[in-house]
Amino acid sequence: MLEAVSQGYGSTVVLDRLSMSLRPGITALAGPNGAGKTTLLRTLATIVPPRSGSVTIDGRAVDGERAARTVRSQIGYLPQRFGFDPHMRVVDFVTYGAWLRGVPARDRSRAVSEALEMVDLISLRRTRMRKLSGGMRQRAGIAWAVAGRPRLVLLDEPTVGLDPRQRLHFRKIVAGLNDTVVVLSTHLIDDIAATCDRVIVLHGGRVKFDGAVADLAATSTNDLPGHTELERAYMALLPTEEQHL
Repeated sequence: MLEAVSQGYGSTVVLDRLSMSLRPGITALAGPNGAGKTTLLRTLATIVPPRSGSVTIDGRAVDGERAARTVRSQIGYLPQRFGFDPHMRVVDFVTYGAWLRGVPARDRSRAVSEALEMVDLISLRRTRMRKLSGGMRQRAGIAWAVAGRPRLVLLDEPTVGLDPRQRLHFRKIVAGLNDTVVVLSTHLIDDIAATCDRVIVLHGGRVKFDGAVADLAATSTNDLPGHTELERAYMALLPTEEQHL
């Protein structure tokens, strides 16, 4: 949960007294470039502390580095561009993620196997990361983020660069996480329609909409660009100058 969280860099305000409560299910985080999506995910991941306001993860207030280290065991965060050793095997990459999250050694092998099964990479567990296709590498990243079943999973633009078939596979993977709190940052409205049950639209560091995907689609107007009701409803939330880009 975030309560009146402000965040920024230098004199730039990125999040402006933002409040929200997250619950199990797939929540889309939408908004134009510069809306604050990545900053919000980094704040939720406890990578950067807020300038003001409070962050509570898994019932614990993140009020310092000690609390942040504790709650990180329940957070799986996949940045848009994640690093990896190209010579590392897939199983070792995911095991490293589980170790970082504090999954106990006795449970680690099972947690890694479950994560690889979830993303359909169990047969490639001994393959070097450098030999994976872009889509397979992204699936390995998701396995890294979900190994040990953290309670909060944060995915930043996970379908960027994926072809339509790979995106369909991604949607299937995410659907399997619907008992977890998942926040999915994306520009792709059709991914939101196919995968998410809630959508939060950010603009200028503030929440422009927070509710069910169907409720946002219901606000659609025919005078705006877009091929679906959801696209037109999303465009209606943007300033006039951005609606016609």
